[in-house]
Amino acid sequence: MVALIPAHDEAPRIGSVIDVARGHLPVLVVDDGSSDGTAAVARAAGATVIEQSPNQGKGAALRAGFRHALAGGADAILTLDADGQHDPAEIPAFLAAWSAEPPPDLVIGRRDFRAMPVARRLSNTAGGLLFSWAVGRPIPDNQSGYRLISRGLAEATLASDEPGFAFEVEQITTCIRMGGAIAWVPIRTIYAGAPSHIRPIAHVREFMRIVRQARRDVRRPLG
Repeated sequence: MVALIPAHDEAPRIGSVIDVARGHLPVLVVDDGSSDGTAAVARAAGATVIEQSPNQGKGAALRAGFRHALAGGADAILTLDADGQHDPAEIPAFLAAWSAEPPPDLVIGRRDFRAMPVARRLSNTAGGLLFSWAVGRPIPDNQSGYRLISRGLAEATLASDEPGFAFEVEQITTCIRMGGAIAWVPIRTIYAGAPSHIRPIAHVREFMRIVRQARRDVRRPLG
């Protein structure tokens, strides 16, 4: 198993994330076209680093990391963000959930929406209800990027062409379509002042598109 961290211009924050994560798992960083020395900081902190240029989006960075981890024989991949909003000290909670028999195909870190700024709380709550309707089951947090993904699910997502955050939402649909089990672990909800890469209007448009796609796709089992 490996911890995979996609990163774009996170040099001030990524070193401390890697330091803690390496106490639990080997760390792989995909530097997605950074211009601030993120890759050098990650290497100095002890991570294996893949660099892709120009910036291709979080979904593309995750798939690049999946391919590298799978080629190395990883049986599962834990993903977390580089900006400190995912506490790497919580990795053992994901490993404990993975130790179930049989292990789930997807473990998602569930955030406490009440701890979010009001606008994000409302958007995440509404988005959760809408996506749950689309896939026909409760999905309390569809956009948390703190996850543990089985080898089988990671392989199934490699055919995706989603470049950005929609890849993680689509990943849930893929798991349902393959008949995989989903587990949840509570995680801290951290907003430490890091700049957001989210563009609200574009984000909403993308989310509505992926919801419509999920509504169609969830009825079609993976071959």
